[in-house]
Amino acid sequence: MRKTLLLLFSLALSVQGMAQSGRYGTEKDMPVFYQQLKEQLTYPWAWQKKRGTMTFDEWRKEARKQVEATMQLAPPAPLSHDYEVVAREQRDGYEAQKILFNINKWERVEAYLLVPKVKKAPALLMLHDHGAHFSIGKEKMVRPFGVDSTLLADAEDWAVRCYDGVYVGDELAKAGYVVLSIDALFWGDRGRKEGVRYDSQQALAANMMQMGASWGAWITWDDMRAADFLAHLPMVDAARIGCLGFSMGSYRSWMLAAMSDVVKAGAAVCWMNDTEHLMSLTNNQNKGGSAYSMLIPGIRNLMDYPHVASMACPKPMLFFNGDRDKLFPVPGVQAAYGIMREVWSGQGADGRLVTKIWPEKHFFSRAMQAEVKAFFDKNL
Repeated sequence: MRKTLLLLFSLALSVQGMAQSGRYGTEKDMPVFYQQLKEQLTYPWAWQKKRGTMTFDEWRKEARKQVEATMQLAPPAPLSHDYEVVAREQRDGYEAQKILFNINKWERVEAYLLVPKVKKAPALLMLHDHGAHFSIGKEKMVRPFGVDSTLLADAEDWAVRCYDGVYVGDELAKAGYVVLSIDALFWGDRGRKEGVRYDSQQALAANMMQMGASWGAWITWDDMRAADFLAHLPMVDAARIGCLGFSMGSYRSWMLAAMSDVVKAGAAVCWMNDTEHLMSLTNNQNKGGSAYSMLIPGIRNLMDYPHVASMACPKPMLFFNGDRDKLFPVPGVQAAYGIMREVWSGQGADGRLVTKIWPEKHFFSRAMQAEVKAFFDKNL
């Protein structure tokens, strides 16, 4: 027993000595060499690196192929969407439908579709946030119906917390847009069978990686397939489809606009930065967990976030961030905006890129919503 205690004491002193001498490998879950890692990122597929070696259209086509290669395995496309309306509710100038459709060959998902009283209308894919809140997804963007009081109260509370008391999808449907809102994998009706558990994000991402897929990429593939579904609906003008999201939904929005020709314009609220500022000892991005839903292995060896978003050029794109948003440091926002402005300007599309830093926290206020609506009214 005495020998065991002496051994444990010796080990404790050894660990303490290593910490005091600086011989450790990680700090705040970051490798001690994280700065050197960042310095290795040269982003060879950024437009700024390829300019002069190919045309912009050639770059956009080839860069998309490069990104798609990191997004494998892709879910197989559905043989048909097999769109089915399972419930309806008449609202102020539009009909709310609860629908089922095949988003890929393996999954049939429930969604909300809002249909205004117009024969051929522009359409918006509403992309919900993360929020470490998984019990609802599509209901963050569209007022639910035919649900129990607990879920309705959950959605109402979330609308107040993040969207200034507004269901953004419903407001846009009132204005004449067809609106589609789906659950990302792990949220709402596509959540965890055993119930919500924050730590399961890491397990889901790891399990998918071990089978050759990426959870973050899967979400983007789903958004691309949802946009394809919108384009095939008879009430939708396929030449006027846009996407809108807040927080993780913002990331989803510019990723979708970059990767899909179906989407003609996009708005991204409160998710844009660069790796230099996100990968620090103090940023939320380095905590794992939630970050897994927006990680695609290998993509940073090609391009940084604003480089990927620049593949959307010359489409009309809107980017908003807040100057009090603790998740996205303002210097990183400014750096990312600068990279994108250079791309849109170089393609003679200055007027199609809107970037703005608001005096706001991580929040999608009514004032911001009004400017987003004006942006879509102008461009769709």
